[in-house]
Amino acid sequence: MHFALFSKISVVGADQHPLYAELTAAQPETTGEGPFRERLKGYGIASDNSTDVLWNFEKFLIDRHGKVVARFAPDVAADDPRLIEAIDALLAKEA
Repeated sequence: MHFALFSKISVVGADQHPLYAELTAAQPETTGEGPFRERLKGYGIASDNSTDVLWNFEKFLIDRHGKVVARFAPDVAADDPRLIEAIDALLAKEA
């Protein structure tokens, strides 16, 4: 199998990559959405669909079996306690 590691893909819209279609269908709502969406509107970037990936750094938590178990908004930092707790809980569950 061959895939282009650094090729661009679309994460929203009519040409959305199948991976993101599956991720957003499995987990349509995000945890921790804050002011980021409103800030993007100030730059003329608005999402018509609340289930769309909003921006880079949106995070999907996937278990060892490939099931999407959580989704975190770009507003959630990598060291946010909600994200860390979700990761720790998932690791403990599957240990």
